[in-house]
Amino acid sequence: MKIAVFCSANNSIVDKYAKEVEELGRWMGYEGHTLVYGGANTGLMECLAKSAHEAGSMVIGVVPQILEKGGRASDYIDVDIPCDNLSDRKDLMLAQSDVTVALPGGIGTLDELFTVAASRTIGYHQKRVVLYNIGGFWNSLIALLDDLQAKGMIRGQYSDGIAVANNIEELKKELGFQI
Repeated sequence: MKIAVFCSANNSIVDKYAKEVEELGRWMGYEGHTLVYGGANTGLMECLAKSAHEAGSMVIGVVPQILEKGGRASDYIDVDIPCDNLSDRKDLMLAQSDVTVALPGGIGTLDELFTVAASRTIGYHQKRVVLYNIGGFWNSLIALLDDLQAKGMIRGQYSDGIAVANNIEELKKELGFQI
């Protein structure tokens, strides 16, 4: 399975989430799954790429040229797919993956996960995004989605395209693996 992962490239949050992110990377590698990610050499991106690569995953980095030029591309990338900008990166990551996972992240991660969810709603694809809710990170977003749903602002059930996993076992289940 090719799993696209959206997450923070901010170094200041790594320690709080590193254990779970490394566990995800190791699981991906041991199970022979491919990691598709944004290609940066910082933050949770680098933490995940390193653990997945070292455990045997093929690591596909979809790297904007501005990161490459700035020396911010990871050394753990096996397949480098250069792109012009963040919009291209999202399109390429979606095209390269079977499912997407959102780890803790900021504005970029929100943009990525909502692009996947919105394009699914319109009918461009049937891929889901799984919010890996490490330590309750996504609780406020889940509450907002629940509120939007209750107010009738979301067509259908948002949970059809956005799933929530609170631990690695739930994540595996949401990705279609029996535990």
